[in-house]
Amino acid sequence: MPTLTINGKEVPFSPGQSILQAALDAEFEIPHYCYHPGLSVVASCRICLAEVWQKNPKTGELQQIPKLVPTCQQPAADGMVVHTDSPKSIANQKAVMEYLLINHPVDCPVCDKAGECHLQDYSYQYGRGQSRFCESKIKQPKKDVGPNILLYSDRCIMCTRCVRFTREVTGTAELIVEGRGAMEQIDVFPGRALDNELSGNVADICPVGALLDKDFLFQQRVWFLEKTPSIDGITASGDNIWIEHHDDRVYRLKPRTNLEVNKWWITDEVRYGWKFVHREDRLTLPRIKGMDPFEPEAAAGAYAAAYRAANALLGNAVKSKSEGTTGLLVSPMLSCEDAYLLATWVRSIDSKAVLAVGPIPRQGEDKTFPGGYTVRAEKAPNARGVRMVLESFGGGVLDAAGFTAKAASLSAVVVTGNYPSDWVTPELAKALASTGLILIDTLPGPLVEQAEVVLPGATWIEKSGSFMNAEGRLQSFRRAFHPVDFAKSEAQLALDLAGDREGRAPGVFDDAAVRTEMSRRAGLEAMAKAIFHPEAEAVVEPDMVFVEL
Repeated sequence: MPTLTINGKEVPFSPGQSILQAALDAEFEIPHYCYHPGLSVVASCRICLAEVWQKNPKTGELQQIPKLVPTCQQPAADGMVVHTDSPKSIANQKAVMEYLLINHPVDCPVCDKAGECHLQDYSYQYGRGQSRFCESKIKQPKKDVGPNILLYSDRCIMCTRCVRFTREVTGTAELIVEGRGAMEQIDVFPGRALDNELSGNVADICPVGALLDKDFLFQQRVWFLEKTPSIDGITASGDNIWIEHHDDRVYRLKPRTNLEVNKWWITDEVRYGWKFVHREDRLTLPRIKGMDPFEPEAAAGAYAAAYRAANALLGNAVKSKSEGTTGLLVSPMLSCEDAYLLATWVRSIDSKAVLAVGPIPRQGEDKTFPGGYTVRAEKAPNARGVRMVLESFGGGVLDAAGFTAKAASLSAVVVTGNYPSDWVTPELAKALASTGLILIDTLPGPLVEQAEVVLPGATWIEKSGSFMNAEGRLQSFRRAFHPVDFAKSEAQLALDLAGDREGRAPGVFDDAAVRTEMSRRAGLEAMAKAIFHPEAEAVVEPDMVFVEL
């Protein structure tokens, strides 16, 4: 593999890469603002300029390029020598930072970008210790550019990442560059708001605090947030995301780079679709029909009674009639591990229990943007994974319509929900009206009052597991925090129910161990061979000293 040398360190690169790309791949920092791997290269911010020496094609000797070169644009060459720490390069970095800060407001204490702002970081690392600018700063307006985004023009450094994003990735071109010189600013095209399905990404790619997410505005300081790698739990896209949370509360979702799935982007639907996790009317305690509601102080007793009632309901149905008179409807919002353990529990009681995949919501058709990102019409993260798991148990797997048609003839059924909104159709509610119903769900709905037993489930943010996306890609995700109040993951509920039936202490759900067990089962070998696990984020220790007051 060819190599170049940056500040005395040998760095390998692939043919066609720029110096900056090679440096970033090798985790070697070169300051940059306008460059983004998912956008065209414009080389406009100029802070990445460096001294470059390369071989003369005739003599083979190293020769210095007479002027500083933008590393984001200059192709890497074998044997090239690059200096970003030479006197000329350092002088350029200080000059660029000084120009960028001339009209920039000193409002870091109230800026949402503080703590993850490249202007802050580079000012500390590459800027001057003090400002030489004494004149009045030019004031730029604050603009409401769309339903989700605010533009603080004062803070903008004109890197044009956002403009290129709307032209090259979404193809909607709502953002433009208006004016010239010191009065240059970003604005929306007249009469067009920034309102495409990917609009929230402009706040992610903005290197400073110019474009801000309204939903996150003044909500939390970023250095308090914990980041958990996860997967889109709302649509079939399988987008890789970061769940950023603090004190068991989600504050925002951001894209996690995966070039084979979602690249650097996520949809606004995914970005803002987590609000149901913190709904005040979440189901948090078991319910048993005909009994007074349980109090939080009696949660352990409530679960014990609910487990006994659920097992008795299914067991009596099999005893009074025969096997095949019970059923399990597994929501496509659940993980593969949830589906496996629930089916294992139900089939341990009724070896011929009817298995079915719950309703799969759809909205419109798939939409692919010019940048290659596809918004999925299917609004369920794991329909394929759930079906794959249930099919491994044999006996065929029904869809939601088939289960609805058969439900009235069954004596007892287990139904799971976990949808972010209303999902029960009148036909399903009517079909289950005369059936012994065990409901596992997260939000209240029409089936809660019908059910003999209600068990509170957990959202995907509150548990670990794996989803299979629309392209058949199996990906695991991690729990961000424990389920709200006394709710439990469906996998843990299944283990508890199986333990109660067998008269033993239930095990603690371990998603990795369950996947290993599943992979030994015919039809589920993919659980071991084709699963993609999120990489843990490297912990960066700050060089700032914190003092306890």
